[in-house]
Amino acid sequence: MRALLCTALIALTACAAAPATHAGSLVDIAVVDRDTGQTLRTYAQHGKVYVAGMPGHRYSVRMTNRTGARVLTVLSVDGVNAITGQTASPNQSGYVLSPWESAEIAGWRKSDNEIAQFNFTSLPDSYASRTGRPANVGVIGVAVFAERPDWRERDAELSRNEAPPPAMPASEGIAGRAQAPAPAADAAKSVAQPMPREAQAEKRVAGAIAKDERLGTGHGAREYSHIDTTTFERATSWPAEQVAIYYDSYRNLVAQGIIERPIARRDPQPFPNGYVPDPPAR
Repeated sequence: MRALLCTALIALTACAAAPATHAGSLVDIAVVDRDTGQTLRTYAQHGKVYVAGMPGHRYSVRMTNRTGARVLTVLSVDGVNAITGQTASPNQSGYVLSPWESAEIAGWRKSDNEIAQFNFTSLPDSYASRTGRPANVGVIGVAVFAERPDWRERDAELSRNEAPPPAMPASEGIAGRAQAPAPAADAAKSVAQPMPREAQAEKRVAGAIAKDERLGTGHGAREYSHIDTTTFERATSWPAEQVAIYYDSYRNLVAQGIIERPIARRDPQPFPNGYVPDPPAR
């Protein structure tokens, strides 16, 4: 199976040390605002990771391999594969990172030499919405695969009639072609508990605010970005790790309670008046 190698992005690995704003274990994932050069701060809520994007700004997804072996990273933006433009699935093409390599993916792959920049834009103007797929706008996902070992190195052992390694349980994946994700039908059958009226009202208000200003990822200006191709055989049919980073505007994340609403405060002044006032009239 063919995959893509970010050789042209190696120069971007020399990044300044950033605060602990990453997601992922095998591969660190971070979102970088390209117009400010800053790594976006993450906010954790309900077991999810969020970042606040600035409308109109370009951004990139920085992926850093934390292992001593090659890994395949399948990048999804708004539910769309960032390389092929297909509705995203883990069994599709991705970027291959060498051991300890870091690369920044800054746009939709248009060719071996060109991308269309990622930028934060309104939901209707997002690439996913413009191609009729608005349901998953607002999330960046990365599926990470380890590489299958070269079993030719074990020919000597197998020639001694040793049994091959046992097959992995289905829950851990089987080497070879990736399987499609399990259907979510069972999850859809569960019945949600009713929410208190106050909570329902707050949710409606937050939804109304977010509906018109919700962010998506646009199909921006073209930019030179060279890649080479390589082969990669997955060790398992299902990712060793999946990472999701949700994003929206700062205002929307505050409205949804994901970012704590800032409290306006004024420090007390030791000398609030500059001059002595007149005494009260007798």
